[in-house]
Amino acid sequence: MPKTEIPDADKQEANGGFRRILLKLSGEALAGTKGDQKFGIDAATLNSVCQEIADVVKTGTQVAVVIGGGNFFRGISASESGIERATADYIGMLATVMNALALQQGLKQCGIEARVQSAIPISPVSEPYVRLRALKHLNLKRVVIFAAGTGNPYFTTDTAASLRAAEMNANILVKATKVDGVYDKDPMQHDDAIKYDVVSYDDVLQKRLKVMDATAIALCRDNSMDMRVLSINERGALSRMANGEPIGTLITGR
Repeated sequence: MPKTEIPDADKQEANGGFRRILLKLSGEALAGTKGDQKFGIDAATLNSVCQEIADVVKTGTQVAVVIGGGNFFRGISASESGIERATADYIGMLATVMNALALQQGLKQCGIEARVQSAIPISPVSEPYVRLRALKHLNLKRVVIFAAGTGNPYFTTDTAASLRAAEMNANILVKATKVDGVYDKDPMQHDDAIKYDVVSYDDVLQKRLKVMDATAIALCRDNSMDMRVLSINERGALSRMANGEPIGTLITGR
């Protein structure tokens, strides 16, 4: 039988935009923005995020997602309170699995098929991470949600996003946050914060801009993976970005 080729996304476009994107979502993005809720999953927010992803998929762009778990448990913070760092990180990985399953169900309600792949094998609820299987799902127009980070302690889900973006041959890594781009300082605390339209990876590292951890930034830079930072709360921003519109801040090594 002839071999089935799995095409890469590199330099291929869908409807004038990106053929394949890797979306990094924080766990806090699912916790909602109203009131004092900072724990768990807000149903309305989950539905809004899933609808944003669904709108992108329906245009023909393939979407893979790396999800964090900070709305349930944050490994670094827990380790500072006395839990051994490796153990705390493993607990945090399990938190990302909960978010991934919720995201999968939310996408299903939006009419989008999705698969959860976990770096820590949990066979009753998810597939194990297998690169070629993930690529096959993407080519079948399914959203692939990567859970449990890299499967290793001491590595953040930001690093996992950079790694999976490279492995999936994504055209771009998109970090969707509560802020509409990268600023020279926290815009929530400083009214005079200046937003960057374009910034280099080297500048992000040298100026210590709070985008991702240094390992994640260096991994993107070394693999020539562009990143765009945008607000997940801005309706339609993700779709506009996927169609090639310069939304938020572009981080590049070029």
